Amino acid sequence: AQLKAAFAPYGEPSSVKIVSDRRGRTKGFAYVQIADRSAAEAAMEALKGTQLNGRTLDIVPDNSGGRPRPRRR
Repeated sequence: AQLKAAFAPYGEPSSVKIVSDRRGRTKGFAYVQIADRSAAEAAMEALKGTQLNGRTLDIVPDNSGGRPRPRRR
């Protein structure tokens, strides 16, 4: 909820996924999607390097081009 709230002033996140391990402990990273590209860029610029719950946000854009990843064997 706090992560979503941090991004909300720049554009409402359409999805926030905090990654956790099998025991339910967070792994220290998350995926945040904002539909509007300019809002997403503004959020990345404004929030990169800021602190949230004692952790520094390191924000990296998705450069996958929207292609699905190949299945692991």
